[in-house]
Amino acid sequence: MKYHWDWTFFFAETDDGLRYWQWILSGLGWTITVGLGALIIALLLGSILGVIRTTQSKSLVFIGDLYIDLFRNIPLIVQLFLSFFVLPELLPKGAGDFMKQKLPDWVIAIGGLGLFTAARISEQVKSGINTLSRGQRFAGLAVGLTEWQVYRYVRLPMAFRIIIPTLTSECMNVFKNSAVTYAVGMLELYFQYKQIIEKTSQVFEITIVTIVIYTALAMSINRIMAFLERRSAVPGFITGRAK
Repeated sequence: MKYHWDWTFFFAETDDGLRYWQWILSGLGWTITVGLGALIIALLLGSILGVIRTTQSKSLVFIGDLYIDLFRNIPLIVQLFLSFFVLPELLPKGAGDFMKQKLPDWVIAIGGLGLFTAARISEQVKSGINTLSRGQRFAGLAVGLTEWQVYRYVRLPMAFRIIIPTLTSECMNVFKNSAVTYAVGMLELYFQYKQIIEKTSQVFEITIVTIVIYTALAMSINRIMAFLERRSAVPGFITGRAK
C-alpha cells in the first residue's frame, strides 16, 4: 500500500487542544530536563566514587567497587522499575507512601538515570586520577595539604581536564538514555514520538523529525564539550598521556 506523506499534521489539533508540534517541544523539554538533572547527579556522585576508589582505604575502595558492579551490571530500565515499583514497598510505610503519592515521577526518573550514569563517570574519573603522576600527591602533602585537600585542589581538577574527551560520550549518552524513562511514564521526546504515531500513523514524518532532534541535541553537546576541551587542555598531555 502506498504511503501517504503529510507534513501538515504537525499543525493539527490534538485531543488536549494542543498541536502535535507542541507535543514534540514538550517532549524535548522533558528530555533536556531529565538529561541535565541526571548529568548533574552523575558528575557529583561519579566524582566522589572516582576519588574514593583511588584512596588508600580498602573499605572505601570496596564500597566504590560494589556500587560500580551493582549499577553497571543491572540494565537501566530494570533499575528504573525497581525505583518506581519495588523501592516504595521496601521502605517504611510513611516513606513508601510519600514516594508513591507525593514524590513527582520526574524526581525518581532523574535520580535513577543519575545513579546509573554515575557508575560510568566514576570509571572515567578514576582513570583520570590514576593517569596523574604520584609526584603531584607527594608535593601537595609536602606543602601541608591534607589528603582530601590534595584531591580537591590538585588531583581532581587536573583529572577532569584530562578526561573531558571521554566524558563527551557519557554526556551524550545520558540524554539518549533519557528515552528509557518513557517506560515509567515520563512524557519525554520518545514517549511523544510513540504517542504521535499511535494517534496519526504518520510514521515516517515523526521518525525523521525525532531523529533530527536527537542528532541536533547530541551534536550540540559534542560541540560544547569540544569547546571545553580546547579551553582546558593540559599542556604536555596527549589523549590522557604525558609527553
